[in-house]
Amino acid sequence: MHIAKTNPNANLLVVQLAALLHDIADSKFHNGDETIGPKIARKFLEENKIDENIIEEVIKIIENISFKGVVKRGYNSQELDIVQDADRLDAIGAIGIARTFNYGGFKNRELYNPEVKPNLNMSKEEYKNSTADYQSFLRKIITFKRQDEHSKRQRVSRRKTSFYGNFFRAVLQRMECSINEKCHSI
Repeated sequence: MHIAKTNPNANLLVVQLAALLHDIADSKFHNGDETIGPKIARKFLEENKIDENIIEEVIKIIENISFKGVVKRGYNSQELDIVQDADRLDAIGAIGIARTFNYGGFKNRELYNPEVKPNLNMSKEEYKNSTADYQSFLRKIITFKRQDEHSKRQRVSRRKTSFYGNFFRAVLQRMECSINEKCHSI
């Protein structure tokens, strides 16, 4: 809500509901079906008698928020920008890293593979099918830094990207060490 409060014209109810519901049925856990989350969110909002205009805004945000949505968004609003900024800041924090490792383990993904290079121009399908978590992290951090030039999230972002960068430099150093079997005390 910190980001939302810096945007006085934002509809805080839309921001709050979208922030709470945008991952209610993540497509990663539903065979890539991106329609389940918005359907579940709509049902929840209707059952709680939320105004239809609010429901429509929340659903549009849910449909357009994902990181893979970097490729192309079909909808733009101040509220979407706010929720997406907060979600991306969360994704590059300690808990976001832990969630990515957890999901990568669940999907039997490699943490690191020196043969797989980060692809900053992945299609949505390529992003969904990526096989090495480290390269996915690199793509996120590079993309995030590029987009951050005009964002209101810059101060928080710099701190988190610094943490993220330091963490992954250490991971890369350790992985390269293990691969090359030239490990020294790290």
